[in-house]
Amino acid sequence: MEASAALVAGLIVALIAVFTVVRAVRIVPQARARNVERLGRYHRTLQPGLNLVIPYIDRVHPVIDLREQVVSFRPQPVITEDNLVVEIDTVLYFQVTDPRAAFYEIANFLQAVEQLTVTTLRNVVGSMDLEKTLTSRDTINSQLRGVLDDATGKWGLRVNRVEIKAIDPPQSIKDAMQKQMRAERDKRAAILGAEGQRQSQILTAEGDKQSAVLRAEGNRTAEILKAEGQARAIDEVFQAVHRNDPDPKLLAYQYLQTLPQLAQGPGSTFWVIPGEVTAALEGVSRAFGEVLPQSPATRETSSDDRSAQAADDAAQAAEAAAEALADAARADESATGRRPSAAQRRTGGGLPTAD
Repeated sequence: MEASAALVAGLIVALIAVFTVVRAVRIVPQARARNVERLGRYHRTLQPGLNLVIPYIDRVHPVIDLREQVVSFRPQPVITEDNLVVEIDTVLYFQVTDPRAAFYEIANFLQAVEQLTVTTLRNVVGSMDLEKTLTSRDTINSQLRGVLDDATGKWGLRVNRVEIKAIDPPQSIKDAMQKQMRAERDKRAAILGAEGQRQSQILTAEGDKQSAVLRAEGNRTAEILKAEGQARAIDEVFQAVHRNDPDPKLLAYQYLQTLPQLAQGPGSTFWVIPGEVTAALEGVSRAFGEVLPQSPATRETSSDDRSAQAADDAAQAAEAAAEALADAARADESATGRRPSAAQRRTGGGLPTAD
């Protein structure tokens, strides 16, 4: 009995010793810290690594994270200067720089930071209207960070950044803003369309103007060249006529050749064969029947050749005159639809139209 009691007592002492050693050794991870109280008072802060404390006398508090932390607060209703309620969602980046102050200066530093953020946000946004609130996120972030950094310094915290994640106005305001943006887009589209159409019309008008100017210049140049050509042709003809000194018989022959062309006009519904046609034919016949003065070159030609040539020329002239008269008669017949009588063909009288 005594041996078993001694064994139990030894086991109890060993267990107490092991438990005491375990409580005396504390291992703190990197970027962590733990506060130690001795007999109810703050004694020291355990650093990362192996630390020894006095069991049953020193009290070690939970681990405090020294890394930068990110906290997202739930959306908070905030009233703007123009009496509109908006929901603002914020994100806070902070870091514990003094574990002792973070543990002893404030009971719950996360809750304190959240409430301080809400109150500061309401003060900042309350002095802005909705449009300025939506477009001044950087200003709001900088003001929040300044206020929070000053207030949390004594708590052993450092606020690195404050970001506004979302600003949600009421649904009616969203609908109105969408309508306004749609109207602005439609306005810009209409302005751009009008400007494009204006530019297109201006370019088209300038193109038409340049085309008309170039066309007019081309027509003017063509008319000038045509007039110059006609003037030169008339001058050449006039000079040739004066150089050759034609007699009335040649002019009568040319007159007979022009008659078919006069009858072929598209508006010729009434055409008169002048009475001078017979006289012109007689003049042509006499011209080819007479013996023309011989030049020094032709005097050497034999008399037989001159007689034969004169006979051939007279026959060709008579045949040409008959064909000219027949062409004139056919042209008149096709224009009027009536055949002239024999008396009219002999006398050269006018032919009435079929109309």
